[in-house]
Formats: sequence, structure tokens, C-alpha cells
Amino acid sequence: MISGWMISCIKDAENASKISRSLIIEPDSTVYASFYDEYIIDKSDITPDVNDKIITEGIQSIVKSNCSSAPCHGVAIKPILNTYQEIKNLVTPGNPLSSKLFELITTEEENRAMPPVNYGVDLTLTEKNKIYNWIKNGANEKPGLLDFRPSAVSLIVNGCTSGNCHNAATVGGEWARKGLINFNASDTNTFVYINPGTGSITNYTQLKEPLLSKVWKEYKDSVRRFYQDTLANASYRPYKTFTIPSTTASRRGPLNSYDDIILDIWYPKSVRSNTSVVFTNPISGNKYYARGDYLNATSSMISRIDSTLLLANPRTGVFAIRHQGDMAYEDGGLSPSEIAIIKAWYFADPNIPDVWKYGQAIGTGIFKYKKSGQIILK
Repeated sequence: MISGWMISCIKDAENASKISRSLIIEPDSTVYASFYDEYIIDKSDITPDVNDKIITEGIQSIVKSNCSSAPCHGVAIKPILNTYQEIKNLVTPGNPLSSKLFELITTEEENRAMPPVNYGVDLTLTEKNKIYNWIKNGANEKPGLLDFRPSAVSLIVNGCTSGNCHNAATVGGEWARKGLINFNASDTNTFVYINPGTGSITNYTQLKEPLLSKVWKEYKDSVRRFYQDTLANASYRPYKTFTIPSTTASRRGPLNSYDDIILDIWYPKSVRSNTSVVFTNPISGNKYYARGDYLNATSSMISRIDSTLLLANPRTGVFAIRHQGDMAYEDGGLSPSEIAIIKAWYFADPNIPDVWKYGQAIGTGIFKYKKSGQIILK
């Protein structure tokens, strides 16, 4: 097989110096990679619609456009690289660096490199990254959790955590301004935002490290402890909140990391920061906005991202009458394929509890497609 390549693809060393064939020092694990160009996610509507299909250049198309034309590895030269199995035969699933396919598209040896250097072309960094990630995640014919999760988390974090949105530093800064945490002047930064449309000026305070990580970790720990047993751990009811009137302006629950996202799914921001006081400590007088029942919620991570879904309150079972998909269209401006990646990850990730996927009772469901009425079941 190798000798066939060497005889048929003699390289022009003069052109080799003009092409850098390496990938990058650190491959980007957040680049979504699938074998085929289109994938319909498992939890799609009866007739897959917008936000149900992931459409992107897949491994098969990358290989076809660079390797498997009729004069080369499509017909004339072995190995033939047209099908999933033929391409998979050139990789070691889980190990890109020991895979022949990845080695040949990144080697600097001009007499071994593919595509041949005398073609004057090379795979793009994105194409190489996709091949690397596809192999690293198992070289599967159908994508799975390992393919979805890094991309979905990156889309949420990068799309939602600008300075004045779902940002822990801004939330921590508001807590500092309202006296909800002890801080020094050196613990914060202040910046000014001028709205280009209206000219209005907003002052933002952000909490700096190392206090930021300390405060945010303590907050998340208290949330988890409180909701594990609201009676035994009543003293851990979150006092800090994101909503008016406890802050000068309503802030959004931070989504700076995978852990932040999982916390928001388990215990939605709307539950942790009700818009009115739900409990007043008779001794301290502290007013609490966090509800005691985290399942008595009317919004969720995925219903705020995907406008095709309606959410039922997990505690009451009552479905919303309109969509909530503002996070995608108003905040991050996600594409339908990106929303489909997030939705595919959401229902595949074992760290997201079934109660926030399918509800409390088997066969009922808490998400349904508003177009068809189909309820997503386990």
C-alpha cells in the first residue's frame, strides 16, 4: 500500500518549502467534527426541522476534496478512500498521532506528504483539526457525547459571557457594590459601556482574581448544599442574587465554565433568583430570593436556547404556551446547527439529570416541540 503511494505521488521538493503542513501545537478540541456533512440529532422533531440538523463539512467530504478524486484515492490509487470503513482503516481510534491518515496530512517529509506538495494545496487548519478531533473522539460513523460536549460548552461560554452578560466577574462586582461580600478596592475593576445606538452610559464593576474564584466557588457550593436538603441545610440558602431589587441592575447567571453550565441546568437561575422575596430570616433580617423547590421552574437552559421547544414546569407538569429561545437569538446569535449541537449534547450528557431532560415521571416528558406537539421521552 505504501509503495503504491510512493510510486504514484512523487513530490516536488521545490514546492515543499512553500507549504506548512503541521496542524498547530495544541489542537482545538472545541471544533466539532463528524464523519458526514449532515447529522440529524436523536431528539429531533418527528419531521426534523430547524435546530435539529447539524450541517458542517465532515471528514468524508474533507478526504474526498483532497484525496479521493478519480485519478487518486477514489479509483486509481490504493487505498481507496470513499467510504467510512475505508477511511477508518487508516486511523487508530482515539490516537491521532499514531494514525496514518493524520500523519500523512501533517508530515513535513515532502516524499510522504498527502496531498502531494506539488499540488500546491494543503488542508486548512480547520480541516486538520476536524480530522484530529474525529480520530481523538473515537473515529465514529455517528457523532456522540465526546464530539458534542466540547463544542457545545464553547458555544455557550463564548456566546454568553461578554462583560455585561452571563459573566461571573460582573456578577461578583455587583455583589461587591451592594455589600454582599467583603472586598477591598484592589479586588475590583470598573469599566464604562456606551450604547452605540442610544448613547446611554452604563458603569460595570467586575470582581478580580483571586477573590472572584473564591466567592464564586463558595456561592456554587452553597447552592448545591442547600438544594440537597433544604431543611437540614437551611442556613445555606443563597443570599446573593442576580435580580432586582437586590442589585442595582438585573444580572444573568454566570456561564463561564462547564461547571457553571451544569449548575444552571440543575438549579436554574430563575429558581435561585426569584424576582420577589420568598423568605426573610427573622434574626438577621436578610431577605432571600432563592426558592426552596428547584424543580418549580418555568425556564431551563435548553428551552432558553432552542426556540422550537416548549418547557413544562417539572413540578407541576404545565407546559409553557410560548418559546423562551432568547439566549440564542438575542444573546449569542447561534446558528441552527450550533443550537442542534447544544441540544444533542444536552440529552447525551450523563451529568445532566433525567429530571431536567424527561421530567419526574416516566412517559410524561417536560420538553415538546411547539410545531408538532411531540414530547421528548427517554
